[in-house]
Amino acid sequence: MKIAFLTDPLSNFKTYKDSTYAMMVEADKRGYAIYAFGPDDMALESGKVIANISRITLTGDSQDLFRLSEPESLALSAFDAVLQRKDPPFDMEYIYATYLLELAEQQGARVFNKPAAIRNHNEKLSIAQFSQFTAPTLVTRDEQRIRAFQKEHQDIILKPLDGMGGTGIFRIREDGMNLGSVIETLTVNGSRTIMVQRYIPEIVHGDKRILLIGGKVVPFALARIPQNGEVRGNLAAGGLGVAQELSASDLEIAQTLAPELYQRGLLLVGLDVIGANLTEVNVTSPTCFQEITQQKGFNVAAMFIDALETAVAA
Repeated sequence: MKIAFLTDPLSNFKTYKDSTYAMMVEADKRGYAIYAFGPDDMALESGKVIANISRITLTGDSQDLFRLSEPESLALSAFDAVLQRKDPPFDMEYIYATYLLELAEQQGARVFNKPAAIRNHNEKLSIAQFSQFTAPTLVTRDEQRIRAFQKEHQDIILKPLDGMGGTGIFRIREDGMNLGSVIETLTVNGSRTIMVQRYIPEIVHGDKRILLIGGKVVPFALARIPQNGEVRGNLAAGGLGVAQELSASDLEIAQTLAPELYQRGLLLVGLDVIGANLTEVNVTSPTCFQEITQQKGFNVAAMFIDALETAVAA
């Protein structure tokens, strides 16, 4: 099998924790040819979606982990699988990339996650489709609605709809101090829609990342526990990652969403759960493979490549 990874530059990878790198290592172990390219390498030329794509050779040398061949212009349909692993920001360039990938699908490419499914599942807003599992939530740009929500729920979280890694998340407590300033900042004076949620106290025990692969649930979650007085548990914001078994409520959420999201074209999904509350549905480039594998011995990358093999053969 030939697998092309649409991803950020490999030179930026933290290979000891990067989930895309874990996928590459597992695919390489199985004898598959692996390739890499970025969004800026793609083009629509003479009606074909092509990209400047480099073959990856993993060396096994901890000081020099991989080599890239000179890029070659190839049609995406020439690969058995194209894995969309580009990190957000989910801006217009990201959306343009999904349009090109969707055209490539029409030309025979097998793209995972499906580009239309990525577009259709904003990682914050998608929780509204499963409101039975969410804390009280408001999505608006209207200051008065936000103030009324804070008055009702007292302790709230405000966040942008296009953030990642915990960026732009604010907590406002009962006294409402700085609420106006936060609203102005996040909504850009009422021009951008944001999400507001009741604060979930269980965050002190971790913001749990639960992985869904091929419609099935990875049996361990990574609880990302806030450190040093932070409200955010995200690893990028300094959270401590602790792998743990799924709770009964974790399983209920995951087993409800897994088959539904798989049917929508999402091979890999990362659910974020605080306490018994679903807070995000991550579909762009879910992570935490290596932390779970290192702490619990469960090979998440192997489960993913197994699911990819099944999807490609279907």
